[in-house]
Amino acid sequence: MAAACVEAAPAAAGVARHHTTVQPGRKRMRVAMGTTEDYDYEDACRLGEGTFGAVIRARHRATGRAVAMKYLGEDGGGQAELLRESLLLEAASAGNPFVVDSRGLARDPATADLCLVMDCGGATLRDALRCQPGPLPESTVRAAMWQLLEGAKRMHAAHIIHRDIKPHNILLGDDRVLRFCDLGLAVHMSEPPPYGQAGTLWYMAPEVLLGKPDYDALVDVWSLGCVMAQLLGEEAPFRGEDEDDQLSAIFGVLGYLDDAAWPWFWSTRFAAEMPEMDKKRCKTSVLRCKYPETKLSEEGFEVLSGLLTCNPDKRLTAAAALKHPWFSRMDEPELPKKEVVAPLPKRQRLQ
Repeated sequence: MAAACVEAAPAAAGVARHHTTVQPGRKRMRVAMGTTEDYDYEDACRLGEGTFGAVIRARHRATGRAVAMKYLGEDGGGQAELLRESLLLEAASAGNPFVVDSRGLARDPATADLCLVMDCGGATLRDALRCQPGPLPESTVRAAMWQLLEGAKRMHAAHIIHRDIKPHNILLGDDRVLRFCDLGLAVHMSEPPPYGQAGTLWYMAPEVLLGKPDYDALVDVWSLGCVMAQLLGEEAPFRGEDEDDQLSAIFGVLGYLDDAAWPWFWSTRFAAEMPEMDKKRCKTSVLRCKYPETKLSEEGFEVLSGLLTCNPDKRLTAAAALKHPWFSRMDEPELPKKEVVAPLPKRQRLQ
C-alpha cells in the first residue's frame, strides 16, 4: 500500500500545546503515513512496555527491515502525542547519526489507531551495562561520551531538547553506535516557557527539580553527566526517592553553592527550608572521592565535573565539552554513515 503523508503546522489543533512546535516559524512539516499491514510482527518480542503503552519489534514485509513500533495507551497521551513525537524525531534525527531514525507513522486500517515506526536500534544501554562485569575502562567511557555529546550537540543545534536522557533511552546498535531514542518528553526550543518538570528523577537537572520555568538544553547535558558517572561507577550517581531527596543527594556530593556561585538557587523554596546544619555540613564537593584517578584521569574528571555543574549558567554545553583535551586522546572518530531515507511520496491528504 502506498504511503501517504500527514501535514502538521507548528500550532496544529489537538496537539499538546507546549510540545507542538518542531521548527521555528510557521513552516509546515510532513510525516510519512503507512499502514500496519506493511509489517509482520515478531512473536513475543516487546521491546518496552509501561503506562505509556508498548514498543513492539516488527519487520517491514517489502524490505525485511527490522523496526520498532510504538503504540500509546490511554495514559500515553493519544494519537496527537504520537504525531508530535514523530515530528520531533524527524527534526532531531535529520543529519544526526546518533538519534534513531524515524520511519513515520502507520495506521491500523481496522481500528484507525496510529503507531510510530522507528528503526530498531539495538539493546538499551541500561541492559548492556547490566551484562557488563564491573565498571568500564576510561577509554571506553570516553568513546561512548564522544558519541553521546556529539549526538546531543546536533540535536540541540536542531532546537530539540530531549528532556529524558538516561541509559534506558539510549540504544547500542550492532555497529557499536549509541543512539538516542524515545522523544516522548522532548520539546522544541522555539516554544516559549514556562516548561514543566519532565524526565526521570535520578537524571533530572537541579534547575528542573527546583521548578525553574525557563530551563534550556543544558538539562540534557546534566543528564549526560549522570550517564557518564554511571558508565564509570555502575549506578546513577544521585539516587533520591523524591524531588527534595534527589536534591539532597546531589548537594550531598557536589556541595551547596553560595550566593555568588548560584544566586537564583537561594530564592527557591528548597533553599529557604534547608536546615542550617545541612548548609554548613555540605560546602565542598566530594565528587572526586567517588571517581578517583584510578577510575578517571584529571582531564576526564574535568569533563565530568563540567557536565555535573549545578548552576546551568556555568555548566558545559555539549559543544564545549567536545572541545576538551580529554577527547583529543581518542583516535580520530569516524562518524557512522547516515542512511539516506527514500524521499516522501507525493503529498496526499488523509480522510
